[in-house]
Amino acid sequence: MSDDRLIVALDVPTAIEGLQLAEVLNDAVSFYKIGLGMLTTGGLALANELKQDHGKRIFLDMKLFDIGATVEAAVRGLAQFDLDFLTVHGDPHVVRAAQIGKGNKDTKILAVTILTSLDRSDLDASCLKPGDVQDLVLERAANALNAGADGLIASPQEAALIRALPEAKGKLIVTPGVRPAGAALGDQKRVATPAQAITDGADHIVVGRPIWQASSPKSAAEAVLAELP
Repeated sequence: MSDDRLIVALDVPTAIEGLQLAEVLNDAVSFYKIGLGMLTTGGLALANELKQDHGKRIFLDMKLFDIGATVEAAVRGLAQFDLDFLTVHGDPHVVRAAQIGKGNKDTKILAVTILTSLDRSDLDASCLKPGDVQDLVLERAANALNAGADGLIASPQEAALIRALPEAKGKLIVTPGVRPAGAALGDQKRVATPAQAITDGADHIVVGRPIWQASSPKSAAEAVLAELP
């Protein structure tokens, strides 16, 4: 089985294409992320098939946010798929509700701090409180962990700072916004290489387009794995 520190994002349009990609990657990849974009095109069915029939680990990236009762109900329903990771927004009431909803399942609830596609100008446009992005990430991270999150989703540029938080001891850090050396940034603004992200404290890295857009996705995944320390 492959090094599960690499999570490949199946950010393709349909579950059929996601399954085809997983078949191409075969035993090179053991952990997959399925996001909100695939929810209406078979994403949950794909998650179940990859988990139950192929023995893969699954990260369902829903970034849930709602009133507590709704988050609790949503997580209770999703937990039946025996997911490995599930994302919610890092607001404390959301995290607490998600932990109640998962019950005795082993699903790890990961809190989103600030999306890696956002910078200070984006936060200003959303009327979020002033301050350096990294400072806000650290504040949200500590609040989410104190509310019971099993780990965090955070930019690789903030991984080392989050790892240094007392609240982060024994918690997971998963980093999107990871780009192999020379890869296009796409819509990500706060990025790092795979090796740097792991060195800075990430437990898992999430890589999507640099793998599935490659002429040989399997070779691209193997190249990312070769970069990991």
